[in-house]
Amino acid sequence: MSNDLEKLKALLQEDVPPPRAKAKTAALQAGMAAFEKNSENFQGSPEAARPIHNRPENGRGFWKGTKVMFEKLSPRGLMLGGASFATIAVAIFATQNINLSAPAPRGFESNAPVLGGLGEIDAEAGSLPAPQTIQAEMVQEAAPEMENDTVAQIQKSETPSIVDLMRESTMPRSADSSVAANEPPRVRRSMAATAPAMIEGFAIGAAANIRSIAADNPASPPQAIPGDQFSGEAVSAIKVAKDEPVSTFSIDVDTASYSVMRRSLLNGYLPDPDAVRTEELINYFDYNYASPQTVEQPFAPQTTLMPTPWNDDTLLLHIGIQGYEIPLEDRPPVNLVFLIDTSGSMSAPDKLPLLIQSFRLLLTSLNEADTVAIVTYAGSAGMALEPTSASEAYKILSALNHLSAGGSTAGQAGLEQAYGLAQSMMDEGETSRVILATDGDFNVGMRSPEAMQQYIEDKRESGVYLSILGFGQGNYNDALMQTLAQNGNGIAAYIDTLAEAQKLLVDQIGGALFTIAQDVKIQVEFNPSEVAEYRLIGYETRALAREDFNNDAVDAGDIGAGTQVTALYEITPVGSPAISVDPLRYGEAAPLPEGNGELAFLKLRYKLPGENTSNLITTPVLNAPVDQATLDVIFSTAVASFGQLLRGDTRMGEWSFDDVLRLAQQGKGDDPLGYRAEFIRLVRLAETAQ
Repeated sequence: MSNDLEKLKALLQEDVPPPRAKAKTAALQAGMAAFEKNSENFQGSPEAARPIHNRPENGRGFWKGTKVMFEKLSPRGLMLGGASFATIAVAIFATQNINLSAPAPRGFESNAPVLGGLGEIDAEAGSLPAPQTIQAEMVQEAAPEMENDTVAQIQKSETPSIVDLMRESTMPRSADSSVAANEPPRVRRSMAATAPAMIEGFAIGAAANIRSIAADNPASPPQAIPGDQFSGEAVSAIKVAKDEPVSTFSIDVDTASYSVMRRSLLNGYLPDPDAVRTEELINYFDYNYASPQTVEQPFAPQTTLMPTPWNDDTLLLHIGIQGYEIPLEDRPPVNLVFLIDTSGSMSAPDKLPLLIQSFRLLLTSLNEADTVAIVTYAGSAGMALEPTSASEAYKILSALNHLSAGGSTAGQAGLEQAYGLAQSMMDEGETSRVILATDGDFNVGMRSPEAMQQYIEDKRESGVYLSILGFGQGNYNDALMQTLAQNGNGIAAYIDTLAEAQKLLVDQIGGALFTIAQDVKIQVEFNPSEVAEYRLIGYETRALAREDFNNDAVDAGDIGAGTQVTALYEITPVGSPAISVDPLRYGEAAPLPEGNGELAFLKLRYKLPGENTSNLITTPVLNAPVDQATLDVIFSTAVASFGQLLRGDTRMGEWSFDDVLRLAQQGKGDDPLGYRAEFIRLVRLAETAQ
């Protein structure tokens, strides 16, 4: 024993040699072997003997794992690997403090926007640095003495895409990293996820200890933050074609409902049924519909008749409309007034900080011919930036960076100043648009949706359009957002992540800013000799009276450049056992008209921008169901069925989320940006949501 102590003292007096790759490898292999020898009992195994049950005392799991690893090494090996082992410890410490979703610093060195700590975007291309580049910089910063071969190994490790990182980071982090008690759980991703080989030996023991603590202190199921306001409409009723053969509605291309639904599911709970508008879920996605050839006739409707997936005794009429895409070189200059809510309710990380980052992205879509101004409102309205060329990005970004939240919400004063400024900026042939960014809390000025609606209706006659970007939760007034957008000739969107801002304000900027048609209405007349009953899926808030279709004074939805619109009808054929409405006992049994092979007749009416007289497009729908629908039709049908399930529609029979999942996977097709794959993940989450 004494000889061993003497040897140990002698070893301690020797100079520590530089770190060696072999020593590090030995340390890692020993640690991993100590914990992986019972790999069949790891997490997910039903046996009680798996490691998570062998940690009766808090804190012992980590140290026990460390002890086992040290026992595998000789004293000499410990000394030779000491420096390398210290490097690993530094890296572990760094991974626990690096958060990729942290907001960007208020300062900046270039005109390129910063995406929540994920690196700078190229101002011209809007591209992001490769994930491996970001990862390598983090590794070098955490452990600069690490050997090159180890860094190379980490650089080659599998990493998620930037789009996935932005989606999973459901909101930017504030400077204070503490999480309030009422905040929903948020996904964090550290370097530990990208370098598992480096820290697995320690992570397993630490994770076991955390699970032991969690088992003793189970968390309550996730719940929605109260305070959001949704004014849901009842699900569209079944119509008897003989009594009411005509269906009329206004086109809608808003997408706010999809983002609200996604936020709910990512936070672990099903969305409020009143927050689900099925048509907004369907129209969230891009579809490969036939493209119109001229801006004078900006639409090319196409129809598909197919069996209904959830009911063998009905048919599904799918209507797809593609809007004309304006070439970038032909688009007119645009004047934008950012009307930004800076009231106290906007201080949360998923509100004003995310809003600022979103507008940074928007600037990458503008050119030197476009003009930007900023109006804020909190207590009283004020101009934070006078009309400025979009080429002066530094000046615009500086104004955005100096915004802060505080005070009450003077919504009326802000709208009045923004509209006045937008109108003064507009020259002949140009477009002016107010983009209102808010959580929807207007508590000073016009408070009722009716008063707001009347004000916006009066102002839209000046030629200034209004679009709405909603942010945050716990105070979100969806009902007001819909009222403002539907009456301001603009869109209503909800931004819950930077990925959503990228999709809306960069990838689909034409549809958000440039209108190709106004007051777009659809009317479908069903042939009673072929159709017994029908129902329109979604569009409950867009229903119009039959006589409104030909009345050019009646306002309807506006369509942006390149936008697709989809509508679906479930149809019950004459003689089908699915007929749900009995004939009248005492009603006059008028004979059905003779069939002509037409199931329905589709009419689409629209106005070109700035015109007061509408144009008409018509097309018959033949009673000829297809054997095989296109992938776009299949996928949009899956989304439609998902929306109906979330709304609690009672006409879905035995259809389930599993059925939605299978149908969506069948119709996924080409998905370069991953939006359809994300939808499939959301369906899986809905199966397990509280």
